[in-house]
Amino acid sequence: MADEKQAKTKHRQQMKASKKRRRTLLLAALAVFALVAVGALAFVLHEEARNEGTVTVISAKHSEQGKLGKALFNETCAECHGVNGSGTMQGPPLVHIIYEPRHHSDKAFYLAVTSGVRQHHWTYGDMLPQPHVSPDDVTKIIRFIRELQVANGIS
Repeated sequence: MADEKQAKTKHRQQMKASKKRRRTLLLAALAVFALVAVGALAFVLHEEARNEGTVTVISAKHSEQGKLGKALFNETCAECHGVNGSGTMQGPPLVHIIYEPRHHSDKAFYLAVTSGVRQHHWTYGDMLPQPHVSPDDVTKIIRFIRELQVANGIS
């Protein structure tokens, strides 16, 4: 009788240990799955953020100052910010809701050109100052960008 009790007790202990091992393995597998899922999600979101860096821009009918700004933009800004401010893999689009006047005033554009900008909305890195672009040229470039923004429903 004592042997039978000991056997049953031993069997219960083995079953508990086996159940505990299965639970531990299941939790470890879930933890690995969660880490992989979070990593995959982070990658997808990062790639989406990079892809959001380019937009389709509808051309605008520009004022005389906007036309001058367009030429200046193409010379000084388009390499990073894309044709018509549509963005590239090197710089964000300026025809984007983030740059609407209530969020980024004209003064923000002047400061970006004169002082540079630390990365804060995008993952392109910091924008360096552009000392070769005069304040008068920045005024024209801003006019060009603002006219494009209005044509694209951003104002």
